[in-house]
Amino acid sequence: MIVVTGAAGFIGSVMTGKLNRERFLDLVIVDDFSREDKIPNYSERKYTEKVDRDEFFRWLDHNHQFVQFIVHLGARTDTTEFDKSVFDRLNFGYSVKVWEACVKHGLPLIYASSAATYGDGKQGYNDDHELIPALKALNPYGESKNEFDKWALVQSRKPFFWTGIKFFNVFGPNEYHKGRMASVVYHTYNQIRETGKMKLFRSHRPDFKDGEQKRDFIYVMDTVEVMLAMMKTRKHPGIYNLGTGQARTFNDLATTVFRAMDLESSIEYIDTPEDIRDKYQYFTEARMQKLRNAGYGLDFTPLESAVEDYVKNYLIPGKYY
Repeated sequence: MIVVTGAAGFIGSVMTGKLNRERFLDLVIVDDFSREDKIPNYSERKYTEKVDRDEFFRWLDHNHQFVQFIVHLGARTDTTEFDKSVFDRLNFGYSVKVWEACVKHGLPLIYASSAATYGDGKQGYNDDHELIPALKALNPYGESKNEFDKWALVQSRKPFFWTGIKFFNVFGPNEYHKGRMASVVYHTYNQIRETGKMKLFRSHRPDFKDGEQKRDFIYVMDTVEVMLAMMKTRKHPGIYNLGTGQARTFNDLATTVFRAMDLESSIEYIDTPEDIRDKYQYFTEARMQKLRNAGYGLDFTPLESAVEDYVKNYLIPGKYY
């Protein structure tokens, strides 16, 4: 069995879909399955058991001998949530329990970290382990992810294979349920469809023009390819960035969505909401040499190709992966 936590969520559901396509059908999907808007993310999956996240550790104690791998993608990912106790319980605390269970039962582990750990980027975007303790996230979500990264690195007892993945700006199918936290591609598509134009955040810094803020956007299909490769090789444990290594502007992204919809660009700029203005990242770009040095050789999908695939094959027809 392969366990995937967060299997009803965005990346988790694409991961289970990828595993099914690779003929891994003996899956255990773990999540809070109470949300009806997430049902399409897993309703077509082939799996052996569906386990509520609150019951997972009891389940694992009784079934660990049948488990081959745990992919821990479940988390609260809302960067606008500032109740630290939520992240202490669902992100840091839960991840500690997953790690300790993997150590106890001798199971390999992949877990989700985040580029939000890098904060304003002043420390750079280098995934070397010795730099992680100095990182300062801009919100409780990022803090929870970095606290767990730091905790994992100092543990004397580790899973025989483990890796933490710092996801950068992931976009793609199955994020329909994410609301405000869905990708800019998703919001751009919906705004264009409804209004014929796209509103981007105005820059509030003199060193960036409006819409020229940059992010490392990566297609979700690429992220699951990386995780599948790690599952198969089980070499070079540690914490890795997962972006494309090439930052692109929001203007680039919006223009690409217009083009995928066969429309002329029409972009307006609005003030960044005050509740996130001082927490807003103006530039992210993953340093990817560490992953390459670990042996991952596939190319990442160019932004234009990825957006076209997402818009034409998923968003326009309203399909799930």
